[in-house]
Amino acid sequence: MNTTFSCVGCGKCCTDHHVPLTLKEARMWAADGGQVIVLVEGFLSNGLGLPLQQREHAERRSVRVRSGASEAYVAITFAAYNVGACRNLDEDNLCRIYERRPLVCRIYPMEINPHIPLNTAVKECPPESWEQGPDLIVGGELVDQELLTLIQRSRQADRDDVQTKDTICALLGIRTAALKGDGFTAYLPQMDAFASIVDQVAAQQPQVPGGDWLFHVSGDDIAGQVLAAGAEVATEVPVNYAFISLRAA
Repeated sequence: MNTTFSCVGCGKCCTDHHVPLTLKEARMWAADGGQVIVLVEGFLSNGLGLPLQQREHAERRSVRVRSGASEAYVAITFAAYNVGACRNLDEDNLCRIYERRPLVCRIYPMEINPHIPLNTAVKECPPESWEQGPDLIVGGELVDQELLTLIQRSRQADRDDVQTKDTICALLGIRTAALKGDGFTAYLPQMDAFASIVDQVAAQQPQVPGGDWLFHVSGDDIAGQVLAAGAEVATEVPVNYAFISLRAA
């Protein structure tokens, strides 16, 4: 089945969505007065928390770390924190920073993760968005070459930025991740401190600091699996982050 797409300017994709940012975009977002949210998830080297078919992609965008006696992989996402309409959306649902909008905004409605196919049913675009416009997917393949290039740029930025993000997180005191598929840990750093640390790391290129990561999990059953693998589980009530559970109630 082929898919066409044409943006109708409804603004729904710019409302209540935390938009993943490259490191450079996160610094720009901070400079513009926006809030960055840090979302962290990881999986253990034994595969706990990760479907086997996703491992290559997940490893390439993650930093290899220690958690207790176990090796783990942690993916760190810096995202624009948007509760309600994006701060750059004007009264006509037009983007005030359109020419320098983030990569993910340029890529929409496509997905970055190669294991997540485009599903128009879960997108918030009105039906008419999919009834007109140029071909987007033909025979199951994305045919927009510009979008293909942007998606590759986004994936490469994930890989290029991950070590630096780990250093920034260490300097911010972020060392607790969620298990992939179970949830995310979410941090809202003070933005002056965030910007200062990003600039410091960019200027000095320090070595990635050590320090084990902990895993915040949604239940005792998952905690038992993490501990059995030799990794460490967070036991204290968090004071500097929220745990966003993905587990079905």
